[in-house]
Amino acid sequence: MANPNSDFPLSSLFSSDQRLCSAQILDPSQVRARIEVTVLKFLKALFAPTPAISHLPLVCRKSSNSRLRSGLLSDVSSVFLLHSLCTRSFLRAGDAKPFIRVWKVMELCVQILSKGKLVTQRELFYKLLSDSPNYFSSQREVNRAVQDVVALLRCTRNSLGIMASSRGAIFGRLKIKDQDGNTVDCTGLGPAGYAISGDLNSLRQLDFLSDARYIIVIEKDAIFQRLSEDRLFNLVPCILVTAKGFPDIATRFLLYRLNQTFSEMPILALVDWNPAGLAILSTYKFGSITMGLESYAYACNVKWLGIRKDDLEMIPQQAFIELKPRDLQIAKSLRSSKMLQEDYAAELTAMVEAGYRVEIEALYFHGFNFLSQYIARKIVQFDYI
Repeated sequence: MANPNSDFPLSSLFSSDQRLCSAQILDPSQVRARIEVTVLKFLKALFAPTPAISHLPLVCRKSSNSRLRSGLLSDVSSVFLLHSLCTRSFLRAGDAKPFIRVWKVMELCVQILSKGKLVTQRELFYKLLSDSPNYFSSQREVNRAVQDVVALLRCTRNSLGIMASSRGAIFGRLKIKDQDGNTVDCTGLGPAGYAISGDLNSLRQLDFLSDARYIIVIEKDAIFQRLSEDRLFNLVPCILVTAKGFPDIATRFLLYRLNQTFSEMPILALVDWNPAGLAILSTYKFGSITMGLESYAYACNVKWLGIRKDDLEMIPQQAFIELKPRDLQIAKSLRSSKMLQEDYAAELTAMVEAGYRVEIEALYFHGFNFLSQYIARKIVQFDYI
């Protein structure tokens, strides 16, 4: 791997950080051109006087190839990847199938783009499972191959004709107008909210109107629906957003668009007091290395509303749950990352030292209506970090 430590300036007033390696938004002809160049390079090596199977140079998606960038003219920090490369080689043990998977995904992307279609990664999996069962047996293999193609061609998944799989929803004091002129008033929806599309192009064309004062990101769908049913937006003028767990690209992109449209609105996160909750918050706030070259672009300055250690005194001991090995693994990963600020690190240390976790639902000890009151009180007291 190339040395990631370069002498590029940390930031510039008038240009982006030159160390940053990102995925570009390309039209179908540009994507096909990049795929054709990749094929021609492969054939050139294969038919050279000394034939060889060329390796595929991918932008390395490891923490050693990442940095944390602090915004010079904003309060947003984000994790990003450098230009250092790793390779997929047909001749390396354990790499042969992943090498072929990259070509299979690119082949299918050419077909998708030629038809002007968009497919989800789930649809992609079933098509590849049907066409190439010897190389694809799980969704995870497809997802990794897609990320490899993004890291090879340096273009977004949407540019490849692949939609982000979205689980997200939005509710509250927000009107959404689509490209056809249709308007949805999110205050009039049921508790499931407005489903967020996985098509980033369509999300890019939405217009927003709101008189809210806060955007509240909710970790869990059940909590999102509880707060929607309680009409929290009448108590606190707010927009609720959830990805129903770990944030997907589409939900993060819509949150980013809301942040760009309503830059004066604080974004507050309600997550479980456990390492996974903190990891979810950190992904919204800084991005994620595992999301590859697209992740950094959608970082927002999300503040931690709760649950935090100062809230534990109002929660009964019987609601405390012992940390599991998976929790400790996530905690170890967060501690080794470059992104945790001091007060977040202190919360993480408190979790590990206590040896237990507390879920948002524990607040129901005080009644089902208490959660809305808890949120309103913390917002009024500016109790978020």
